[in-house]
Amino acid sequence: MGRDRARLAAARTLLFVPGHRPDRFEKAAAAGADAVIIDLEDAVAPDGKDAARRHAADWLARGRDAVVRINAPGTPWWDADLDLVTAFGCPVMLPKAEDTDAIARIAEVCAVIPLVETAAGIERALDVCRAPGVVRAAFGSVDLATELGVRHDDTLALAYARSRLVIAGAAAGVAPPLDGVTTALDDADTLAEDIHHARRLGFGGKLCIHPRQLPAVAEAFAPSEKELAWARKVLAAGDAVSAVDGVMVDRPVRERARRLLGELTTGPGGTA
Repeated sequence: MGRDRARLAAARTLLFVPGHRPDRFEKAAAAGADAVIIDLEDAVAPDGKDAARRHAADWLARGRDAVVRINAPGTPWWDADLDLVTAFGCPVMLPKAEDTDAIARIAEVCAVIPLVETAAGIERALDVCRAPGVVRAAFGSVDLATELGVRHDDTLALAYARSRLVIAGAAAGVAPPLDGVTTALDDADTLAEDIHHARRLGFGGKLCIHPRQLPAVAEAFAPSEKELAWARKVLAAGDAVSAVDGVMVDRPVRERARRLLGELTTGPGGTA
C-alpha cells in the first residue's frame, strides 16, 4: 500500500475509463496518465454493474494497476464492490464520501481517495481527509452542483466548496486534492481556464475524462520554469531574512521554494 500512497499523492493526472468498456482499459493505461481509474459508478448503467466489476477483476488479476471507483455505500452494489477491492488491495476512489466509517472499512486494505461531492461531504471535509488510509481528496464538482442547483462550470458558485476541500487537506496533512472533471471535451480554452482556477486555489492535480486532456493538465500542474528559477534564486539567498527581486524573503517563502523544487523529485515517477 505504501507504493500506491506515494504514487497517488504525487499524481497530477488521473484518467477515468468506464468499467463496462474493457476494450478501452489498455488504451487508457497507455495514454500517459499518472493513474487510471476504472469506473464502476456513474459511467455504468445499473444492469451493467456486475459485468463491469468482473472486467475490473480480470484486469487486476493480470497484475495491472488501476484505481477503482466503486459504488457508494448504501447502493445495491456496495458489498460486492467492497469485496472486489479488498481482495486485490487496489487503490479505491470512494464516491459520495462523507462517512468516515465507510472510509475506515476500505482503508484496512486499500489506499483511499475520497470523492467529496455532496454538501454533507464538504461540511465534513476535515474529518474525511483525516480518516485513516486517505491519500488525498478529490472534488466531485458535477454531483455537488446538481445538489446545490447551480451550474457545474460556475467557478464562483463552487469556490467555497473547492477552497474548503483544499484547506481540509492541508490541515489533515495529506496531499493537495484533485479537482473535478472538465466536461467540455473539445474546448481547450475551457480546460485551460479550469486548470488555472484549480491551481490558484491550491489543487494538486485534476481528474480527466479523455486522454487528450492529459498533456495540458500535466504541464499546468507541474512547476513552471519561471517558478523553478525563482525558487533557486530564493534558496541561493541563504537562510537569513533577505530580499529577492525587491521582495522580502523569510522562512515561509523559502519553504514554498523548497516545495516547488521538491516536486521535481516527488512528482509523478519520483519518490515521496
